[in-house]
Amino acid sequence: MLNRILSTPYLEHVVPRLQPELLHRVIQSCGLEDCGELVVLATPEQLARIFDLDLWRSAQPGMDEQFDAERFGVWLEVMAEFGASTAAQKLAEMDVDLVTVGLAQHARVFDCAMAMPHMNGLACEVGGYRLAAKRADSWEAIVAILISLDAEHPDYFHQVMRGCRALSNSGFERDGLHDLLVETEQFMFDLALNRERRRDEQGYVTPAQARAFLQMSRQLRLGSDSVPPVNPIARAYLRSLDETTAAQSAPRGSPPSKETVPPLDPLQATAAFVDVLLEAGIIAQQPRALLNASQDGTASARRIRVHMQFVFDCDHAAYARRNEELTYLANTIMAGCALQGRPFTAQEAWEGAVAVCNLGLENWPPLWNLAKSLPDDFLVKHDLVTVFQVGWTVLHKNVGIYAAERLLEILAGLRYDDFHVQTGLDELRIELSTCCRAGMPWRARGALDVIAILDMPAWAALLGLIDECPVLHAALNASRNPRMRTVSAYAFEFISENSQITSIREFIRSLPDTLRP
Repeated sequence: MLNRILSTPYLEHVVPRLQPELLHRVIQSCGLEDCGELVVLATPEQLARIFDLDLWRSAQPGMDEQFDAERFGVWLEVMAEFGASTAAQKLAEMDVDLVTVGLAQHARVFDCAMAMPHMNGLACEVGGYRLAAKRADSWEAIVAILISLDAEHPDYFHQVMRGCRALSNSGFERDGLHDLLVETEQFMFDLALNRERRRDEQGYVTPAQARAFLQMSRQLRLGSDSVPPVNPIARAYLRSLDETTAAQSAPRGSPPSKETVPPLDPLQATAAFVDVLLEAGIIAQQPRALLNASQDGTASARRIRVHMQFVFDCDHAAYARRNEELTYLANTIMAGCALQGRPFTAQEAWEGAVAVCNLGLENWPPLWNLAKSLPDDFLVKHDLVTVFQVGWTVLHKNVGIYAAERLLEILAGLRYDDFHVQTGLDELRIELSTCCRAGMPWRARGALDVIAILDMPAWAALLGLIDECPVLHAALNASRNPRMRTVSAYAFEFISENSQITSIREFIRSLPDTLRP
């Protein structure tokens, strides 16, 4: 596949035309170390966006992302493979703060004139500065690139070195200001804040905003007399999206001259490039507003599909708005939630948002609607954010909390002669009880391992139900049907209908017999 990509005609014209997110998917799929030819063809704007995606990692799904110094070193090595001068040119076009922070994670920098602290390990002098390695990985590439930066881009080099020198300070004596951020922490905070602003403009949702929105959505009062106002976090996001869209659509001077328009062959080559990615599964055709998502003949999420079809037929402006809301919800799930202890994929986030919205439509509170059933034009007048919140509340209370509380009742009556099994069950009961009181039963997922000793399908099914985003694992049916011999560990369904919740309750009622010694 990589050979086919690299053999694309006019590759030097194709790569700069690609969306940074698409180029990043290729790098993820093929491996950064093997994608050097694509990296050196990328524009500074593309690399800046790719760095925002690739250089920040979270320890757990939904948690805040931190700068990955090791990954930054790999990027430098890949660029250095095509020559230190080429790599230096690429860096000189990048944000100086990003390069400074990245290099400061690999080396301490001092003026040659000052006394060097005694340090063992790798060290060298470049352009009047003395460098001492903090870590050995990527050291040779870093030194080679810095020598080229000093020779070919001296102003940028000294700006980076001065920044690294400031970050190499070992600290200050404690005084009345010792609670303020030190230089390194302030640099990192500013870098993360600038990245957050850029990603905000591109439609991304920060993990902190996503977690706050999802937690507020679990606490919607479905028994109130009137529809609550749109969630303030979602409202602020959608308003900023409108402002960004308006700014981007505003005229920006004269149109490009004919000489800047690429010839026809590179356009065809770009299409061929994308076709290769489609064949390889690196990118997939995303369903647009659910209208073509039911071609497999399944009845899942039928209600929201019918309502969205009506909106599409009668009000294109409302249809576009519902699409924006659905995209926001999918981004929020990806940024602030885990799926079975791992991150969501983009497709899973989209399907999950659709499923929760369908559940919200099925459970829309009667007090909020004058008619006995929702009218066909319901989504013309109502936003999907509130619909999602209704479904998310139902999913949390009627599935996650319900399964955890019923399991606590079952555990209270279980007694095993095996000391280790009984100890594990007691520990599970204590931890699950604590997490339920906090409204976060999924935090006790690790203690559920003892259930696997008693019944493996029941354990897998409970892991699916007692989660941040509860799902219907295929093992749920296997636990009730002894004739089922094999179940894929990865097979599950998003909960989109009340009929699925009914089957979950039947499973929970059967658990005492399943787990009884």
